[in-house]
Amino acid sequence: MNAAEYLAHEMFGREDLDDIRFAIKSFERRTSGEIVVSFNKSSAGQPYKTARRIFTKNSLHRTAERNATLIVLFPDEKKFAVIGDEGIHTKVPQNFWDEVVAEMATQFQKGKMAEGLIGGINRLGEVLAQYFPHREDDKNELGDEIRFGDDSESKE
Repeated sequence: MNAAEYLAHEMFGREDLDDIRFAIKSFERRTSGEIVVSFNKSSAGQPYKTARRIFTKNSLHRTAERNATLIVLFPDEKKFAVIGDEGIHTKVPQNFWDEVVAEMATQFQKGKMAEGLIGGINRLGEVLAQYFPHREDDKNELGDEIRFGDDSESKE
């Protein structure tokens, strides 16, 4: 277990992590969009910049419709970021990302970590299903597993 995975298990219990996995699978049944949830130890104080690097490093921009989303949590810093690809940006309203982040942050500030993360996943799924509905021939391009330490922790 790497440091990011250890922190995720400290913050979320096994049942919470199972619920998050279920939310990811449910998301992908509603939309052709892809979602990745990642836990990382540190953003070096720059969660958005680090999330962008993780997005690119993991080739999330290579989905067929450019409709991948990354939610990355930095439990050590109590920070997170939500990043979406350009296919999503061309369709959703300008304030969409701010609303998702605000909803998640509200739950996180109340100490409702699992509810905040699952709520964010569900909100993304609802909206992306409008613009990128699930298709019969849809392929799961990125997998549904939670990722731990996608930002090569050697930089820490």
